[in-house]
Amino acid sequence: MRFGLIGHPIEHSLSPALFKAGYDGRYPYELIQTADFEEAYSRFLADYDGINVTAPFKELAIRKADILSEECKAIGATNLLVKTPEGIKAYNSDYLGLLICLDESSDEAQRILVVGLGGAGKASAEAAKALGHEVVLMNRTKYSDEIRPLSQFAEEFRKADVIIYNLPVRIDGLDEITDELLAECGPKTIIEANYRNPSFDSILIQRLKDANPESRYIGGKTWLLMQAVTGYEIFTGETPDLGKMSACL
Repeated sequence: MRFGLIGHPIEHSLSPALFKAGYDGRYPYELIQTADFEEAYSRFLADYDGINVTAPFKELAIRKADILSEECKAIGATNLLVKTPEGIKAYNSDYLGLLICLDESSDEAQRILVVGLGGAGKASAEAAKALGHEVVLMNRTKYSDEIRPLSQFAEEFRKADVIIYNLPVRIDGLDEITDELLAECGPKTIIEANYRNPSFDSILIQRLKDANPESRYIGGKTWLLMQAVTGYEIFTGETPDLGKMSACL
């Protein structure tokens, strides 16, 4: 069996190291490096049993699938394609990994603010809804009565129990999280998608915990790990070694 990752750019991806660690190098996992989606997809069809898909190809990839998992039907994007006897099947391990993160954060219904509605953001929203949480959506563009603008971040941060931050950049609203605001809030769980350049820096995270020691920060590497574990098991039918994968991070 042979697996890989498509997207652009992907040269700094941690996925090959995670896959190697999870299976002690028994299966090859390679970066299929091209900015041309059709070229990347053709290489998958010719040489690979399954591929992970990252930006900007997630919505393009789902159009190629013959079979959609239930989460892909809801989200409209995939980050994992695998060959099956019935055809190409699409899954979304962003969703599956976040289910684990959210399930561990609380057993009670919560108000969850999802910031950024790209591929990971859509997966975030659907995972939160599947667990019975109240979901508030926020985006940089295309906002409506159902989607708040970023200018309301501080207000919605105050009311939320969990903030899932999917944007690749830091927004001005983070500077509006004052010590006074934090003192008025209950504990927060922050889940951030970006592991390379996180917007919640160590100072802000410490301020959150100083204001309420029960506050938690779940970084992008943890989310990456959870989606990798669920995705790699779909690829191979075998559970990867979580301990060895964790050591890579």
